[in-house]
Amino acid sequence: MDKYLNTSYQTSALSASRNKVLRNTYLLLALTMIPTIVGALMGINMSFGFMRASPIVSSVVMLAAIYGMFFLIEKNRDSGLGVALLLALTFMLGVLLGPLLQVALSLRNGGQLITLAAGGTAVVFFAMATLSTVIKRDLGFLNKFMVVGGIVLMVAVVANIFMQIPALQLTICAGFILFSSTMILFQLKQIIEGGETNYVSATLTLYMGIYNIFTSLLQILLAVSGQSRD
Repeated sequence: MDKYLNTSYQTSALSASRNKVLRNTYLLLALTMIPTIVGALMGINMSFGFMRASPIVSSVVMLAAIYGMFFLIEKNRDSGLGVALLLALTFMLGVLLGPLLQVALSLRNGGQLITLAAGGTAVVFFAMATLSTVIKRDLGFLNKFMVVGGIVLMVAVVANIFMQIPALQLTICAGFILFSSTMILFQLKQIIEGGETNYVSATLTLYMGIYNIFTSLLQILLAVSGQSRD
């Protein structure tokens, strides 16, 4: 009898721990939207002439800064510094939305396209969140897909920095939507099953998935229907 009671207690404790990680992840994810929006509003009103003058150099510097922040966040994920660094990263990424939002807002239907991209991103996220609670099978097989997909996408991104091929850029955007959707599903499933116990790391993964889906959707929408200027 004691064995059954002990097993029941351990199961309840594990379930409570998973729920806590999931709850903290969602709370921190919601919080990251504040510096992102503030950064985006600042970015809209900034001049990014230096990036247009040296697109290759600025892209390399930007990627190095972002991945440097990834490293620092993961290294400090068990402390308050990790949270502070994550919020700083989301602010920086919000600012970096500036050039894309400026292009969108220069179009007569730009505001609608931004809203549509944001709405589409929300739909994808909630669909993946729902799937993560419905799917019962182990999703470990997605690990290989994400590793290979991530490498292919990064090679394509770096290559297109030099080649600047519009069709390739749209293909990369479509790839990022698929990759990021899978990443969100996998990460949420990991939390639910107890494979991810750190809410800072989980939030970073989910945030980057949302960010990539939004920017990719907006770029595709701009290419497809953002033709009418004021």
